[in-house]
Amino acid sequence: MGNAIALVLMHLVIAPYTKVEESFNIQATHDILAYGTPTRNVYERLSSRYDHFDFPGAVPRTFLGPVFLAGTSQPLITLLGFQHAQLIVRALLGLTNSAALLVFKHNLERSFGRSTARWYAVLQASQFHILFYASRPLPNMFAFPLTTLAFSQLVPHPDPRKQGIRYKVAIALLTMATAIFRSELAILMVTVSLYGLLVPHVSLTQIIKPFLAFFALALFISVPIDSYFWQKPLWPELWGFYYNAVLGSSSDWGVSPWHWYFTSALPKILTTSAALIPFALWNAGTASQARALAVPSLLFVAVYSLQPHKEARFIFYVAPPLTAAAALGANYIFSRRTKSLLFASASLVVAGSVLASFAISSAMLAISSLNYPGGEALSALKSLVASSASPDIQTASVHTDVLSCMTGVTLFGQHSSRWPAGSGSDFAPGDGDDVVSFTFDKTEDEATLRNPLFWERFDYVLAEDPAKPLGSWETVGVVEGFAGFEMLRPGSEAKRGGGDVESGRDRVLGRGALVATVRDRVRGLTGGWWIGPRMEPRVHILRKIRDGEARRAVAA
Repeated sequence: MGNAIALVLMHLVIAPYTKVEESFNIQATHDILAYGTPTRNVYERLSSRYDHFDFPGAVPRTFLGPVFLAGTSQPLITLLGFQHAQLIVRALLGLTNSAALLVFKHNLERSFGRSTARWYAVLQASQFHILFYASRPLPNMFAFPLTTLAFSQLVPHPDPRKQGIRYKVAIALLTMATAIFRSELAILMVTVSLYGLLVPHVSLTQIIKPFLAFFALALFISVPIDSYFWQKPLWPELWGFYYNAVLGSSSDWGVSPWHWYFTSALPKILTTSAALIPFALWNAGTASQARALAVPSLLFVAVYSLQPHKEARFIFYVAPPLTAAAALGANYIFSRRTKSLLFASASLVVAGSVLASFAISSAMLAISSLNYPGGEALSALKSLVASSASPDIQTASVHTDVLSCMTGVTLFGQHSSRWPAGSGSDFAPGDGDDVVSFTFDKTEDEATLRNPLFWERFDYVLAEDPAKPLGSWETVGVVEGFAGFEMLRPGSEAKRGGGDVESGRDRVLGRGALVATVRDRVRGLTGGWWIGPRMEPRVHILRKIRDGEARRAVAA
């Protein structure tokens, strides 16, 4: 499972940028690191600097996750430099989730043996989603270590007398995860409690006491801290519950059929494990052990399926216990591979499907890394400005559009190698190795964007539509994004988004250029054939043409 830690970090390095779902937590972590927590003139200082006052989101979210990441990462960032800050804070979250998975694996080994624990490690490592999302600052992934530790307590203990205590610990952890990070985890807490009562492993009194104690503790932690940062009395997850469950507003983001989690999400998340779980529950040699892990998890997914809006990340919590149940089945089959032709054949199928899962996960990682054109465009812009800047240029003003901000532009990226001005750091605002300092604007108001004077103050723009910025602009680069797959035959030309042939297009930067290079080399080896990702222009990097430059161009 130590390899899983390396895999989590590998996924982080290959896909270092974030998307809009992660925006609140990554921006909040940046603001805590950059501007600190003032004790005087609190509202004025927070509202003038913290991003969430300008972009609060659909519902207020807790600051507990960002406070944890900022507090634990600050010494490393001070040592290694602010240019690595986003990677550091995401790595710490990934390591936290990896540590919880290691505890889970350790408890499996103690209860079910080393072989089952090894199978769990292999199956978990072959799954893409948990490794990819482990370092992503989503509320779900802040809750994930708590739910994984809770499930580690639900693994049947060799000493049955300890099971009641372990259930109480699990309820305490689930209560904290529910009250602080994700209110829907109340469903998981109920399904775990019901199973514990029916087996029975625990009494109702034993459940109620830790629930009440840790619910009060969660409120004692969350309400004061979140009220401070939001500058109003607030329990964020109560707002989240009201928005999603009472108002049903989450449906505004899309509706999926009731069976989607079972027929689509779980098979994709679990891959090989999805086929092994039914066997583990059916087989007499593993059924009782697998039920303790799988039944509460599957009941949670079944009840949560009643919510119309569905996303795979909403059920990530059940991946470790369901994978553990699958590991019981895999170990049972593989340990009997020499006893019959049936088990030998099944062992080959299991081994082959695990290898296929690793291959699929690798392909999914490569494709997913192509979905962050905003982050790539910001990085490319800084490189372009640094390489072409004259000694007279000290600052550059940049406007980033909605798509750029949704696909990787963060405050960490904007302040890539220096602590922001006004930060609480010991570093001076000018420290760092940037040739040019940048100021950024994220205006979304359409009326403002239609004003020609608005665009005059910018030197550069990151825009999905190069025609939207008013005035004279030149495209200095284009960052492409994943747009499906293509198959090219010998003699055919690669197409871009609008159907234009590859020749004569704007300069492609970032991963799109890498894909084009790989495609050309593969076609050279295959006689012109290519099956792979199709890339389309996503973000255009535009430079303002000032009046003096325009006149010189006409004279030339």
